Amino acid sequence: MTSSNHSRRLFGLTVRQNAHPDMRKLRREAGDPSLHGNKFWKSSCLTMDYLKRNPLKKGARVLDLGCGWGLGGIFCAKHFGARVTGLDADPSVFPFVHYHAELNGVAVDTWRCRYEKVRESDLGEFDALIGTDICFWDQLEKPLYNLTRRALSAGVGRVILADPGRTPFRRLAERAEEKLGADYREWSVSRPMKASGCIMEASQG
Repeated sequence: MTSSNHSRRLFGLTVRQNAHPDMRKLRREAGDPSLHGNKFWKSSCLTMDYLKRNPLKKGARVLDLGCGWGLGGIFCAKHFGARVTGLDADPSVFPFVHYHAELNGVAVDTWRCRYEKVRESDLGEFDALIGTDICFWDQLEKPLYNLTRRALSAGVGRVILADPGRTPFRRLAERAEEKLGADYREWSVSRPMKASGCIMEASQG
């Protein structure tokens, strides 16, 4: 972490901290995001580390679910040349997505939508879905399970979700493991910062 300019370097990305002047300016202009999209979440390190070890195909079309600042998708765009769309129900996160994408030399599309509104025909446009720290309430478990099921039915190759290990996520992952053949495992990283939790991957075949 570089404290002098309120920035971090994470898996090849530059990430601004909330104290950075640009972040304060964006909050003044866009307002604070309302659905927990107001900061960098450490589980993003789990997603990036997992993808580094289990890479996407070059040029994959990626939907970043509940994208927040969009760092998982930006990582995919930078490292795999992915064509990324960041989906979030709260459009006030999108200025932070575009800012970090530009800062890291990539472009990311954005889409305001709730999980339950994403149709199977929409999902057919993507090769992979990723999501970090998005199953934090009990009521999110069902729509995220259904979204995973629809994605596989639509031919999406990989659905990868990461979480610090909250109970709703564990229930989601266990259900997907039982019903959809998903792989569910503990995951941890020590660098560039310590983070631990769980990864769920559901895939074709």
